[in-house]
Amino acid sequence: MRSFLAIDLPEDVVDGLTRLQAMLPAGRVVPPENLHLTLAFLGDQSEEQLELLHDELRAVSVMAFDLRFSGLGCFGAPRPATLFAEIAECAALGALHAKLHSLIRRSGMSLPRDRFRPHVTLARFRKGGDPAVGHRFLELHGNTQLPGFTACGMSLWQSRLHRDGAQYDRLADYAFRPG
Repeated sequence: MRSFLAIDLPEDVVDGLTRLQAMLPAGRVVPPENLHLTLAFLGDQSEEQLELLHDELRAVSVMAFDLRFSGLGCFGAPRPATLFAEIAECAALGALHAKLHSLIRRSGMSLPRDRFRPHVTLARFRKGGDPAVGHRFLELHGNTQLPGFTACGMSLWQSRLHRDGAQYDRLADYAFRPG
């Protein structure tokens, strides 16, 4: 089962991001219900492995923490492939990410050692599209102020790929302690 761990976004943050997406002249925007902050992409895992991880995650004790956005960016140079809203550096988020990777490995899953660059994916650009579109959008809107938010919990999600994009199904929620 293709799955990931993520922090859900509050409605006012989703509203701000969708207003920003509406200004994008090209690209395939991520639907509002799919906007999230990925903590760990788990890839394809068995139900048994996900159950072991679920047991570990239920025991995690994390205090809610505040997050803010630091601007927009693109992955894929020199041809932007993905537009995202970047999350500003946050010690609590970094500590949570490290703790989760430890739990994931303890559950018998292996993860690539990718650098954690916390972000919310806003849109994807076609491979043959005009690379200037993403660059121009960043020039015009890269410093747009987006509302910060409090991370109050995380969720385990299943991701199913379809021709029109990914469909996400929530498998479990894990609340953080009030801050």
